[in-house]
Amino acid sequence: MSFSRGKLRSVTAIAACAGLVLTGTATAQAAPKSLPDELPEKVELGSVQRHLIAMQRIADVHDGNRAAGSMGHETSAEYMAQRLERAGYDITRQQFPFTYTETLAEKLTVGGEDAPIVVMEYSKNTEEGGMTAPVAAIEPDDTPGCEAADYGDVTGRIAVVKRGACSFAAKQAAAAEAGAAAAIVYNNESGPLNGTLGDADSAVIPTGGVSQEAGKTLVDADGQDVTLELRQLQEERTTYNVIAETTTGRDDNVVMAGAHLDGVTDGAGINDNGTGSAALLETALQLGGSPEVNNKVRFAWWSAEEFGLVGSTHYVNSLSQEQQLDIAMYLNFDMIGSPNAGYFTLDGDDSEGEGAGPGPYGSAQIEKAFEESLAERGVEAEGSDFTGRSDYGEFIAYGIPAGGLFTGAEDVKTEEQAAKWGGTAGEAYDPCYHTACDNLGNVDYGALDVNADAMAQVTAQYALSTEDVNHIAPAEKKNRAQVAKQRSADKKLPAVANERAHEATA
Repeated sequence: MSFSRGKLRSVTAIAACAGLVLTGTATAQAAPKSLPDELPEKVELGSVQRHLIAMQRIADVHDGNRAAGSMGHETSAEYMAQRLERAGYDITRQQFPFTYTETLAEKLTVGGEDAPIVVMEYSKNTEEGGMTAPVAAIEPDDTPGCEAADYGDVTGRIAVVKRGACSFAAKQAAAAEAGAAAAIVYNNESGPLNGTLGDADSAVIPTGGVSQEAGKTLVDADGQDVTLELRQLQEERTTYNVIAETTTGRDDNVVMAGAHLDGVTDGAGINDNGTGSAALLETALQLGGSPEVNNKVRFAWWSAEEFGLVGSTHYVNSLSQEQQLDIAMYLNFDMIGSPNAGYFTLDGDDSEGEGAGPGPYGSAQIEKAFEESLAERGVEAEGSDFTGRSDYGEFIAYGIPAGGLFTGAEDVKTEEQAAKWGGTAGEAYDPCYHTACDNLGNVDYGALDVNADAMAQVTAQYALSTEDVNHIAPAEKKNRAQVAKQRSADKKLPAVANERAHEATA
């Protein structure tokens, strides 16, 4: 209840006559909470956990995974869509084709001993039983193995090259040009190396990834015969994105938020990316399909992210220029409950000074909003580079500002980060990344709770106003020509979008 000024004066006068000292705190009722304050309180951890339990059970009864093109994914997608429909959202199921891959064999034998190796997605296959050939260890430089000249004559040999500076696809193509029969990329830091060649058309020779330690073993074996078997099933399948949009808010200044729903074939994919998907679902359900907002909110659960960002890329490319222009921003949530969690925001302003540089105009402001939201919850965030490893890729390629949250994958937590955030230094943020142990036990539920609240708060903030991102005040008519001009200036090369989530680039 609120008072008009006239009523407030009357109450004050009565109180004064009674000899009372009236203060604002003594008489005024608490102001109603704004949507950015209210929504995080409604997004309860228990409800997010319930969605994760559902995804675990779905995987358990569908061959142990929720990979795109599988019944596990389709059942997960319908779990989302049916609840969103009941909440009053306009729902679209956007179907598209993609190349499904599944590992059949990955084996490397060096000096009679087996060494762990991971086949690169879309790699060419060796023959069944593998191939035996001498190692050609390539001396690393600033751009190791990125040009054919780096290899010399490696005809018929297995090229071994250090990760870094260019994509895995570029390395294996250069090795093939120099005559290599296969390529092995070793990590430039501790831990295994998962990767992709981007798409089937980019694959030239069998290619795998190994750890830094296994790489040293291979380099020491230069000139010696090793046996390599890398084989994948590859077939064309269809899958679909789930898109849910509010019925309220202006449709020419849409706030878009997304998370990939599909997982890898090796496990249930609960942290990657059940956590982002579940928190996004609960945020949408608590916001409701017809909220009192100024801007429409469009939620997306992408498919085939693990096969090369296919779903989000297909979505953005299916839009006309005007429809792209209608999207004020894109917010991405990919792995927000890693068991040895870091607290990262996508580095919109390039304050970390690493990698791809800043995002399109407006990305810095989105990063700041997430930083402030996490700070309210006692967390000091760090920036995470726009590497092209998740579904923001195609959005920023077309100049759409982006931001989001991330708790880390296979990279290792530092001593400084452990002191700041807790957890264990020297271990991966997610030791079960892309493996069978990514299950309900592979989640830091405290980190998930914090990130779900930040997701809800920032999404609600922009549902009310995007003025700090694109200077569009809630009541103003959008200056489409001005925004189009800015996005044209910010536009990046489409190649950014063709990188695969999680290890698309070296």
